[in-house]
This record gives sequence, structure tokens and C-alpha cells, in this order.
Amino acid sequence: MMQAASNAKQIGLALFEFDNQYGQYPDASTAPILRTGKDSTWALGDATSNDLFQQLFVEGIVQSEEIFYAQTPWSKRPDKNSSTEANTLAPSECAFAYIVGLSTKDDPQTPVCVTPLIPGKLTFDREPFDGRAVILRVDQSAISLPIDPSGHVILNGMDLFDPRQPFWHGKAPVVKWPK
Repeated sequence: MMQAASNAKQIGLALFEFDNQYGQYPDASTAPILRTGKDSTWALGDATSNDLFQQLFVEGIVQSEEIFYAQTPWSKRPDKNSSTEANTLAPSECAFAYIVGLSTKDDPQTPVCVTPLIPGKLTFDREPFDGRAVILRVDQSAISLPIDPSGHVILNGMDLFDPRQPFWHGKAPVVKWPK
């Protein structure tokens, strides 16, 4: 869990730097800007967190895949090969789910990246970190919160992803899971 929290903080720094350049964190709208501005041939998709985090590589903010690693059942240590789009954050080389549509202007307590969120679900796996989840927030803090027996993280008396959470402002968060 310590490694996951440390890596989450590094992701937070990279997202902060990206926001300084583009006014927001990576999403579908920043991909075409990067392709044009960086003369990149990468497709820069937006279906998964892996796809969106690739924008940090194209921008030159991140050079190592290691910061996207956390020991989960669906992830493996990255192969340290980020020479091509296909190799950069290849399937299973990212353990962090990513919440799209945020920037440094959002509520500092808003979750940006989380692990170990079960791929395709809004529930966490209790096994990897002894029943705890690692949550990176907009303020770049990485916190550890307990996962209840049903796989939910409860904050302010409700599920972390509940649109009634003050930081979601009534809208369900858009989560991109790792591939």
C-alpha cells in the first residue's frame, strides 16, 4: 500500500504539471491538442486510464511506467518499455482507475485516481492492501480509506462514488478503469 500511495502522489504531480500546460487533466479533448502540438502519431484514446495516462508521456511529463504500478490481481510490473504507443502502459501495466473531467480548479478533496478498484465496477478489492483503498485527490494528497465488506469506500456517510458527495456536485463521476 505504501508503494501505491507513493506512486499515486507521483501521478498527482504529473497531472498538476499537465494541468499547468492545458488547464485540465488529460481527457478526450486534450488528445487532439497533443497530437497536433507535439506532432504525435499516437492515437491517444480515451477508453481506459492507460489510454488517458499516455498523454502524460506524449507531453514529456512522465518517462517511466513505474508510477502507474500497484500490486493488484489485474496488474503487473510495467516492462519499462515506453518507446511506442502499444508498449506504453500496455494491458495490465496500470493499476489506477482515473476519474475524467477534472482539473486543479476542482474541489481539493475530489478523488482523481483510485486503486484497487475492480475493473468495470465501482467496488474495491479488499485483498491487495489489507482492506484499504488508495485515493489520490485533486490537492495531490494520497489517502488510505477502509473498504467495507461489500467493497465500498464510505466517506461522509455515503459511497465514495455517490453523486451526492459534495465534490461530485450532483453528477456521477466518469471513471476510466485500467486495461
